[in-house]
Amino acid sequence: MPLVLGIDALLASDALRGLRVGLVANPASVNARFEHAADRLLARRDCTLEALFGPQHGFQANLQDNMIETPHARDARRRVPVYSLYSETREPTSAMLSGLDVLVVDLQDIGTRVYTFIYTMAHCLRAAGRLDLPVIVCDRPNPIGGVGVEGPMLEPGYESFVGLFPIPMRHGMTIGELARLFNARFGLGATLEVVRVEGWRREMYWDDTGLPWVMPSPNMPTLDTAIVYPGAVLFEGTQLSEGRGTTRPFEIMGAPWLDADRLAAALNAYELPGARFRPVNFEPTFHKHAKQVCGGCQLHVTHRASFRPVLAGVAWMRECHAAAPGRFAWRQPPYEYEYEKMPIDILAGSGDLRREIESGADPRAIADAWERPVEEFLEIRADYLHY
Repeated sequence: MPLVLGIDALLASDALRGLRVGLVANPASVNARFEHAADRLLARRDCTLEALFGPQHGFQANLQDNMIETPHARDARRRVPVYSLYSETREPTSAMLSGLDVLVVDLQDIGTRVYTFIYTMAHCLRAAGRLDLPVIVCDRPNPIGGVGVEGPMLEPGYESFVGLFPIPMRHGMTIGELARLFNARFGLGATLEVVRVEGWRREMYWDDTGLPWVMPSPNMPTLDTAIVYPGAVLFEGTQLSEGRGTTRPFEIMGAPWLDADRLAAALNAYELPGARFRPVNFEPTFHKHAKQVCGGCQLHVTHRASFRPVLAGVAWMRECHAAAPGRFAWRQPPYEYEYEKMPIDILAGSGDLRREIESGADPRAIADAWERPVEEFLEIRADYLHY
């Protein structure tokens, strides 16, 4: 059965007939024929595209760094305003939503709690709820499947734009399922409709769908990146390079003071399921340690079904710290609009991981502590699953 995206199903219906539409999207908001949702809406005669809204990195996803705000603009070809939701506001204002009959969200999530697109969606739900503006979320597949759930939960007091709600690092849900969970369980108050994907099954990864991979953000170039991201993203909370400025961001990690061979040997000694670490030396062209040769590893996933990305990321970080505790350093705030808490803490969802890494705790013991909270989350999420 061919897979039909939520946006395909929506535009095959009469649901938008006579309505003035706002669209939250970016370059990954395309279908199997590479047709962008904005252009398909613009071509329709039964509704009007009135405004575009862009998440982090912009509607065009042309801003490389993860903390550069995007200006508001006007789309000259489509002749509509483009409002940035990664600017002085992360939530659309009443003025931005004025004159709309419906807000359509068509964003590609990548299955990790800290990926900000799901919070852009949540802010849209909250703002629309205050105005009684209906929201339609067009569902898309979770690229790394809907079965694996892993990692620490976000704890109260650590909310930020990289984590608003208590879900695990790898949540195993689609953006439409998250929309239902956020709206109902956390009281966002929107009149919400989720248009489901036809033909997707939870065990499917992106390359099982037949859909083209379009980068949802500048440092998410491939499905391989997305698979390791739930653990590798934790390195954003350190002074190590997470591979930005290379062709393999988040798959490659290192620093000028690391010995690649020793690090790889220490990591492979864990015999982590579905993972192999290969020693590499690399030179980032920008971002951390730009123009410096870094020693480190590339993480290769050898078996997806058994691979645990968050465990792998924690082991990786633990061994980087153990290699030279005096040179390993945490990134300091500000980070993603948080000016006081440590970036590693808001990424991990609490201060526990930072303290465990500093104490030299065993990565498997760290991971064992996630199991009960994840089991409790699985019971909660069961009420919001579509597939």
